[in-house]
Amino acid sequence: MTPATILLGAFGDPGHAFPMIALGRELAQRGHDVTLQTWRRWQDDVEREGMRFAAAPEYHVFPTRERPLTPYQAVERATRETVQLVRALAPDAVVADILTLAPALAGELQGVPVGTVIPHLDPRLPPGSAPYSCGARLPRTRAGRALWRGADPLLRHGLQLGRRQLNETRRRLGLPALERVHGGISEALALVATFPQLEYPRVWPSGAHVVGPLMWEPPATELELPPGDEPLVLIAPSTSQDPGQTLLRAALEGLADLPVRVLASANRSMPPVAVPANARIVEWISYARAMPACELVVCHGGHGTIARALASGCGVVVVPAAGDMNENAARVDWAGVGVRLPGRLLGARAVALAVGRALASPQLRENARRLQSWAAVHDGPSCAADLVEDFVARA
Repeated sequence: MTPATILLGAFGDPGHAFPMIALGRELAQRGHDVTLQTWRRWQDDVEREGMRFAAAPEYHVFPTRERPLTPYQAVERATRETVQLVRALAPDAVVADILTLAPALAGELQGVPVGTVIPHLDPRLPPGSAPYSCGARLPRTRAGRALWRGADPLLRHGLQLGRRQLNETRRRLGLPALERVHGGISEALALVATFPQLEYPRVWPSGAHVVGPLMWEPPATELELPPGDEPLVLIAPSTSQDPGQTLLRAALEGLADLPVRVLASANRSMPPVAVPANARIVEWISYARAMPACELVVCHGGHGTIARALASGCGVVVVPAAGDMNENAARVDWAGVGVRLPGRLLGARAVALAVGRALASPQLRENARRLQSWAAVHDGPSCAADLVEDFVARA
């Protein structure tokens, strides 16, 4: 197609910035003029991948004496700043991360078509589901569905509160109110960047497309793996949710006497721990280089970590720490590609039992490799870029 000018916007957390970099790289390689607005920490990576970089406004959204902004006050201020960028670029389309409302609202103000990237599971669940992120699986019985329908009023209250807050922001910006909830997700184009095998069966909105994971990571050097022939288990803790390295400590202790090799990431925060003879701990690990050699990944359940593990054919043991990690753990369990261990039960023995159970399950291994085969022939960035190009052509 004719080269287009496309503005992407992403929240600066790696779980949101990395998928958008993956999409932007694919679009730039196709000859499009791509600008990615995100946090300054990713500027070198964005430019290295052939895109222009634009610094996103970064505001503290919790009350402080310096900047007592609520989240939607921060969105309003960021939108007014981003309007200037949209005017300067005159893009053919804006595609924003689900957490990044400013580029989407700025695009709408300027009459530009707006799409959304959901870099994880879609939070819009089918009727009869448990609330998103509560950690419960899709109910299997009529009684289970009836039980969760009893929670619908509370869920609707929360969604309506979010709609009112967003509509107040839209009013202050001069945009019309929305009748629907989930107003931060475009009805015209929503790219759901996960495995379809992790999504519950449902009737999808016409503009929603499950494209597969959008995976990217910074450049890395070669990695030396622990020697031996035993199954390799990767310990991949969250970069933000476990400052005390509880999972890392429990895993090192629990796996010390199992017939496995252990490779562990300290996420650039090396704790004072005893490293058993079967383990190697490093400050940071390239998952793209390490996971293809692994049999199993033990993690907190960030979507990016799970997606990379499954694309590499690894089963997972998930110890959810917060937020949508609980939902990710439930889907891993539902899809039969991993074992979930509730955080309240985390300990050396519990990790050893969970890892032993996962390694002893041929069905789990087969399911994980089935997702690996799917990913090998369904490239997420390519599929997403095709849809963005079609979106621009239809605009």
